[in-house]
Amino acid sequence: MAQAQIGQVGGIPVLILKEGTQRTVGREAQRTNIAAARAIAEAVRTTLGPKGMDKMLVDSLGDVTVTNDGATILNEMEVQHPAAKMMVEVAKTQDDEVGDGTTTSVVLAGELLKKAEELLEKNIHPTVIIEGYKKAAEKAIEVLSKNAIEVSFEDNESLRKIAFTAMNSKASAGLPDVFADLAVKAIKQITEKRGDKLVADVDYVQVIKKQGGSLLDT
Repeated sequence: MAQAQIGQVGGIPVLILKEGTQRTVGREAQRTNIAAARAIAEAVRTTLGPKGMDKMLVDSLGDVTVTNDGATILNEMEVQHPAAKMMVEVAKTQDDEVGDGTTTSVVLAGELLKKAEELLEKNIHPTVIIEGYKKAAEKAIEVLSKNAIEVSFEDNESLRKIAFTAMNSKASAGLPDVFADLAVKAIKQITEKRGDKLVADVDYVQVIKKQGGSLLDT
């Protein structure tokens, strides 16, 4: 039942949370949080993969955005539930750290929560589930590290393929190959060697809109 949360200071009732606040505990709280987080994952699931569909977003001002980029979609959503907000943060962190894979990270998180809920229904303690997921993450990192392929800075073809994969999932007007080449050229122009590392400050890359011409004139 929705009710205000009231505490006491010196015997005087103090309103801690606003009227209408709902408090849930135990298994019900777990179900509610998992459901909210999975709802976010479901919202972007259909945009994933080569056959992923675009979403049309209309904001409060009537501006329309058509995209299948998970970070853009989640950024435009007005999310209120705390657990759902955590899923949005997962996407933002992925976007900040890697620049791609936002939808994949959210969908994976949603599936992990789905399986966790099944384990909770079998009365497995949350701590045990968390420990299991930690061990699985360690194993996944180990396997990925063994199978990772090092790409040379001079290997333009591999760099172009990497850029193409990212561009192909963005609204690149059917010209992902053109923009992939541009992206590789731009990054190579701003990359410098610092010690034994190659560093590229993407703040040196700017996109400027100009009227007239076509995208092929970029």
